[in-house]
Amino acid sequence: MTLTLHNYFRSSTSTRLRAALNLKGMEYGYVAYALREGEHRAPGFLARNPQGLVPALELGDGTTLTQSLAIIEWLEETQPEPALLPADPLGRARVRGLAYMISCEIHPLNNLRVLRRLSDQFGADDAAQVAWFTHWVEATFDPFEQALQSPDTGVYCHGNAPGLADICLYAQVWNNKRFGIALDRWSTVARIFEALDALPAFADAAPPRQPDAS
Repeated sequence: MTLTLHNYFRSSTSTRLRAALNLKGMEYGYVAYALREGEHRAPGFLARNPQGLVPALELGDGTTLTQSLAIIEWLEETQPEPALLPADPLGRARVRGLAYMISCEIHPLNNLRVLRRLSDQFGADDAAQVAWFTHWVEATFDPFEQALQSPDTGVYCHGNAPGLADICLYAQVWNNKRFGIALDRWSTVARIFEALDALPAFADAAPPRQPDAS
């Protein structure tokens, strides 16, 4: 299957998808868009994704899939091994819940276009944007850390194989690093991140290791 990933090295949603593709052992072409320069608003990309957001995954027949979690669900359905969701319904619900805490409660409030809106409409300077970003991370990472005290947590967020929740967590921690947010207050999160970063599938998906990071 020929795949082309339209993405940006620093985008946490792009990091999620790179990690998922790597875990599934799927090769892909890499096309970069400099978001701060507005390359994702170019007509060519908007023709693929009218929303103008990365990542987008282009299939060999020209079909383009959008929204990172929807693409990851497609990967799970079409390439079921290794599984990113547990086999049992309760386990799948727990993993999805953890993943959504990050993808639905942190990311929508802290992505680039929101931070730019804060600056353009409300005059938020860099310090104010960092304070905003930090607030929403802490508001979710505190209960996320509590949720990880479950006996269902293993080496990773759920059991001893990395899955959807780990993909979202790994990408978010890299985003946090840009804003100077340490993991000191979330010891289980820190442990899991270190375990994930030791896996080639995750390490190779990390923002600093992408071709457009230089």
